[in-house]
Amino acid sequence: MFYALAKGLIDTGEYQFQHVLEDIQTLNEKAREGIYDITALSVAAYPLVAESYQLLPCGASMGDGYGPIVVSRDPRPASSLHECLLAVPGLQTSAYMALCIYLYPRKPTVKVVRFDEIPERVLSREVDAGLLIHEGQITYQDAGMYLIEDLGQWWTRETSLPLPLGVNAIRRELPGVDKSKLARLLRESVTYSLTHREQALEYALSFSHGLEAEKAIRFIEMYVNDLTLDLRERGRSAIELFLNRGSVQLQNKTPLVLDFVEY
Repeated sequence: MFYALAKGLIDTGEYQFQHVLEDIQTLNEKAREGIYDITALSVAAYPLVAESYQLLPCGASMGDGYGPIVVSRDPRPASSLHECLLAVPGLQTSAYMALCIYLYPRKPTVKVVRFDEIPERVLSREVDAGLLIHEGQITYQDAGMYLIEDLGQWWTRETSLPLPLGVNAIRRELPGVDKSKLARLLRESVTYSLTHREQALEYALSFSHGLEAEKAIRFIEMYVNDLTLDLRERGRSAIELFLNRGSVQLQNKTPLVLDFVEY
């Protein structure tokens, strides 16, 4: 989505951007340290950094009828998940929060595993089931795993809203005029990718970890869409509901007021 910024294809004026690639759990941890001026992070992690960061209305990843999936090596009913040892990609991830909301009031028994190692742990039976994010959502069948639950489908059935997974945030201490300008630049970059889809997809494929081009494109198009360009009321409502329902897991008894930078 930030192809245009990474490649210098739009005029950024006085601002310079350095594109840093990290897995989402690492970004969540670095956000707590305030490392980056602008960062992607899990929606679930935002309450932990809200004092230091404001949300941006563009660049979000929303699962509209799809999302992280729970898989196992052998078929098993969803009703057995509370009895399983599950590999999860991080305790601050939105995928983990969605799992906790799904199983509430029961709590999952989990083992934190880097996201791209989870399929191997499931197949080796080191864990009973795994919570897959990213490309694993569309490659699990090829690896011989079985779907137990698609948390994005479940959430949409429950709420009629998309499942909020990732957002972009900006350091709160930056001057307001800079935050608004930077938000507009991010939106311009997303717009550029959506209107120059072929070039943007070619760039994105360089980060696909050897995934077949057809599947990589399918995955990218799942999460780069109109809600990425602007969350609008539907996306913001989804984030608010998700965080309110997940607040028990964060032990946050004070309702969170979403704080967005506006254009």
